[in-house]
Amino acid sequence: MTKPIRTFVDLSIYLENDVLSDPPPLAPKITYQKHADTLPEFMAMIPGTTAEDYPDGEAAAAEWVTLTTHNGTHLDAPWHFHSTQDAKNGGSRPSITIDEVPLEWCFQSGVKLDFRHFPDGYVATAADVEAELKRIDHELQPLDIVVVNTRAGSRYGHNDYLGAGCGMGYEATMYLLERGVRLTGTDAWSWDAPFSYTAQRIAETGDKSLIWEGHKAGRDIGYCHLEKLHNLEALPANGFTISCFPHKIRGASAGWTRAVAIFEEPQT
Repeated sequence: MTKPIRTFVDLSIYLENDVLSDPPPLAPKITYQKHADTLPEFMAMIPGTTAEDYPDGEAAAAEWVTLTTHNGTHLDAPWHFHSTQDAKNGGSRPSITIDEVPLEWCFQSGVKLDFRHFPDGYVATAADVEAELKRIDHELQPLDIVVVNTRAGSRYGHNDYLGAGCGMGYEATMYLLERGVRLTGTDAWSWDAPFSYTAQRIAETGDKSLIWEGHKAGRDIGYCHLEKLHNLEALPANGFTISCFPHKIRGASAGWTRAVAIFEEPQT
């Protein structure tokens, strides 16, 4: 029996110092230690040794990282969105944290919605989701992982990244959740539209329900989403699996993940 050919597509951005992927006050900071830099640490942990005892005077390379759980490509837990979840799905209960997210949510068939044509700040609707699913001829299945390809994916590494891409509104998010989706994702900085556009709409309309409306759908049906995905344009509409297990941080609102799309094809 021949094994299928397995292909991997990396959907994650780098965690790095020099590319803007968060507002400056929230940006990660990585301090790199070269092999000689850690000699004092090793000599303290192994008393009696000297620098000459280590081959070529080298101990180990290491890094110190200061970051939030929302830096880099990460998975948000329902706890991030609100203190309670599932008001419309069996009754309100305390939101789960990232260490409580069911692992089966994080390894499922993937579906890509191509929303690159929507302008920055546009808020996608349920009708938009329905139309795209019809275009790609896909019927949602429970636990499908639905990722949204926005214009932001092409702006990573540029100064306008934080304000790029469309967002997913409450109705669009609920359309997915009501059909059994429990994990979604976007290549933009946020699942919702960029804050600058939301602030402008609130100023114009006075409608405070626009604040984080996609995230707040988790109050009604608990779900997770990936933010700051990358390389979604390399994916077809479906026919792949997404793996996005989060780091197990006790009681946290999010966890970093190396999100990957996996294709399996029979050998010819």
